[in-house]
Amino acid sequence: MGWSASGTALGAWTTFALSLLMLGVLVLALRWTFSRGHSLVERKPRTGRSSEYGLLVVVSEPGTFVEAEVDRQRLVAAGVRATLAPTTDGPRVLVFPEDASVARALLEAA
Repeated sequence: MGWSASGTALGAWTTFALSLLMLGVLVLALRWTFSRGHSLVERKPRTGRSSEYGLLVVVSEPGTFVEAEVDRQRLVAAGVRATLAPTTDGPRVLVFPEDASVARALLEAA
């Protein structure tokens, strides 16, 4: 091995070294991404009170998650943005304040 007239030996080693470097960077990135408990993005969801959901207001307080999902689907089908939240008081269907009166009317009519 050594220098050749066209420089192919040096080019091959450089390509090999860069390939190993990129593989190492990829392995480190994937290890950080898929490690448990160290992610900055994904956090274990916690159950809070109904008042801890920012701007959202409660429009339905069903007894089970199945009933809550049925209510949420009914609102979504009518074009109302709704979410289902597990609160300390049980499942709650939440909507934005401007949609609350429409959502309550839709749920009462059903």
